[in-house]
Amino acid sequence: MAQAASKYSVGDKVVHPQHGAATIKKKVKKTFDGSRTDYFILEIATEQLTVMVPLEKAEDLIRPVISKTKSREVLRSLKGEPEEAGSNWSRWYKVLNEKMVSGDIFQVAEVVRDLSFAQQTKGISPALKRMLSKARLTLSSELAFSLEVDDEEAVKKLDRALPKFEPPEE
Repeated sequence: MAQAASKYSVGDKVVHPQHGAATIKKKVKKTFDGSRTDYFILEIATEQLTVMVPLEKAEDLIRPVISKTKSREVLRSLKGEPEEAGSNWSRWYKVLNEKMVSGDIFQVAEVVRDLSFAQQTKGISPALKRMLSKARLTLSSELAFSLEVDDEEAVKKLDRALPKFEPPEE
């Protein structure tokens, strides 16, 4: 069987859409049902978790960390006009969830922006608070890799970029 080739190698910083920023720690061969497959072992930056990605699917499952230029664009995008839930909360939740798993850091940034706005202006449900927390972690972990700063500094940059909103006057 041909050796699976990949544009990624051990030591690379990558992003997994469901888990955020990760480092490729090693390449291993595993046998399942009699067929040997090469896998990358990813160490997820934000949680005590390792993920196995089959080499032949690596291009579809992971992507490179964004550039410093893109990071600055992401931070600027947080200043955009927040989208609000309107009356259909379940639809909004579904849209936010789709953005979270899209693998697109700009969409994750929109989730952070929109939920931060909603939290500051009206308050949000525990489920949305969890989503906001996960979105912030996903975003800050990739910013940390991209900007070559530690997690704390990435969170500070994120917080500085987010606009502050006052709740409406009663």
